[in-house]
Amino acid sequence: MNAASHSVIDPVELTRDLIRIPSVTPADEGAMDVLERALTGLGFSCRRMVFEGPTGVGHDARIENLYARRGTASPNLCFAGHTDVVPIGDLKAWSAGPFEGETRDGVLYGRGAVDMKGGIAAWVAAVSRVLAAGEIEGSLSFLITGDEEGPALHGTKRVVQTLAAEGEVIDACVVGEPSSAHHLGDMIKVGRRGSLNTWITVFGKQGHVAYPDRAANPAPVIARLLARLDAHVLDEGYPEFPPSNLEITTIDVGNPATNIIPAEAKARLNIRFNPTHTGDGLIDWMNREAGALQAETGLRIELEHMCSGEAFLTEPGVFVSAVQDAVEVVLGRRPEASTTGGTSDARFIRALCPVLELGLVGQTMHQVDERVPETELRALTDAYERVIATVLERLKP
Repeated sequence: MNAASHSVIDPVELTRDLIRIPSVTPADEGAMDVLERALTGLGFSCRRMVFEGPTGVGHDARIENLYARRGTASPNLCFAGHTDVVPIGDLKAWSAGPFEGETRDGVLYGRGAVDMKGGIAAWVAAVSRVLAAGEIEGSLSFLITGDEEGPALHGTKRVVQTLAAEGEVIDACVVGEPSSAHHLGDMIKVGRRGSLNTWITVFGKQGHVAYPDRAANPAPVIARLLARLDAHVLDEGYPEFPPSNLEITTIDVGNPATNIIPAEAKARLNIRFNPTHTGDGLIDWMNREAGALQAETGLRIELEHMCSGEAFLTEPGVFVSAVQDAVEVVLGRRPEASTTGGTSDARFIRALCPVLELGLVGQTMHQVDERVPETELRALTDAYERVIATVLERLKP
């Protein structure tokens, strides 16, 4: 198939096609089929990667993933994204059907319009333009998951592990998350803080409040532990990152009575940490604090941890500057390199290659009436087209 035979894809129509599929995590509902048909038509070899297993939230899931590649030469520029979306919330609060893909006054409404079916469609459309203009020097690939908005255990994480084990080489990756803050192209994400969740249980002995000598109250013990952890200054920041922060997200003794000393006290906390720390280092610190308090009080303290991603930073260099230069030429503004925000699947991809995030304005993501101006989708496609050409040129061996 020669380049001229490829049709140019409309980013708005492809976004609408994807929105109309209710792919709320972990359901796929055919979203990968839509994307695979578009990529196959552009000459990509598509590989569906399905993983199953526990989600960590009480049930198992079957997750659809897709890795597609066109070409065998270096460099291999990858685009990563997700077709799954968050729940719609209150249906009655929507002014347009969340899965209808309705356009009003030039604005496309629907769950996933911004996060991130619109970004996927814009990159696919940009690739179709590049290929219509002629064959490329290098390779293009897509890494698409259906498990980004959920626990993210059987999506990009496992695809990356599989590709790494097979020796697949990706030279650079753009993640299409809605990175822009206020205006399209005003920000790219070049790093993310790590995220660590911890569940704490202190085991006491239930008894009557009038006879404390016959009981062991876990509530003061968990309060002391939380106070120690919360008072600790994790760091003063890291180049390109704010200081790490620990937030207590729940405290519960499950006690409806006024005259009972509870048997257990539970709490949960989250730490968002910069590259000063590793997940394992923070876990060791909390375990030591809990162990010391357990020795002081004689009450058993158990901690369970889940690190959903380590902190990372893609340093300034050829890849980052190529993306910034391309965006500036097309959109007239040079994106700020930022590490703000939550986590994304970039935390897994960084194990394979340098990675950054460039996408739509994220003002309405996860909200009722999520929406994107059609002009913004087309402008992002223009920027992506320039990014592809610039990165491939500058990363040539």
